[in-house]
Amino acid sequence: MWQSGDAYEAYIGRWSRRIAERFVRQLDIPASRRWLDVGCGTGALTSAVLTAADPAEVVGVDPSEGFLKTARARVTDPRATFTLADARSLPFPDDRFDVVVSGLVLNFVPEPPRAAAEIARVTAPGGLAAAYLWDLAEGMELIRSFWDAAAEFDPATVAELDEGSRFTLCRPEPLGRLWTDAGFTAVSVGEIGIPTVFADFDDYWQPFLGAQGPAPSYLATLPETDRDRLRELLRDRLPTNPDGSIPLTARAWVVSGTA
Repeated sequence: MWQSGDAYEAYIGRWSRRIAERFVRQLDIPASRRWLDVGCGTGALTSAVLTAADPAEVVGVDPSEGFLKTARARVTDPRATFTLADARSLPFPDDRFDVVVSGLVLNFVPEPPRAAAEIARVTAPGGLAAAYLWDLAEGMELIRSFWDAAAEFDPATVAELDEGSRFTLCRPEPLGRLWTDAGFTAVSVGEIGIPTVFADFDDYWQPFLGAQGPAPSYLATLPETDRDRLRELLRDRLPTNPDGSIPLTARAWVVSGTA
């Protein structure tokens, strides 16, 4: 599902980069700290840390070699390194990092509590661990609009695949509980929102054809007639400005805590 860095960038990467910048600035971490980016993907959050936090180092880990290839090509700052690794088994000693972050990934980890425990293990005492996930049930409009439209003509299949119902971690209470159960203190949950404005309908639709992520992967399984039907249903439903642009918004839930 997550292998092509370029396809991901067209679909979600351009928006994840914007929300990563806001996330890092909101953390307000002093300079020269050691950072770990768990599930770094194509490097959006790592780039934001380098730009906004002036770290001593940033290590990014991800289980997708395809994503890491894109990250290494895009992020050339010598303070950043990228390693193939699973969030449930981080290849670092205890207390290794001052700040551990994770962006838009923990809902895809098969065992989130194991990943949270590993994040706690590698965070130095007094250090900060923080993560954020799209609000797939309501606030991530570009994805929410897709599943709501698909449910109209394929309700049985969509009921099982809809990210809003599948990924219950992408809500404030479960996300906060994940951090509390991992042993963090002073746990807080908040939100970040960004505009996601598409130039026109093709700018919205074409990234769904890249088969990266649950919604595009589902779309790839449909017969051409059903894909066309879904496309036109979305074209009719999405809000459109006089210039043809499509104004949507995206919200993410943010959790943070102290080791």
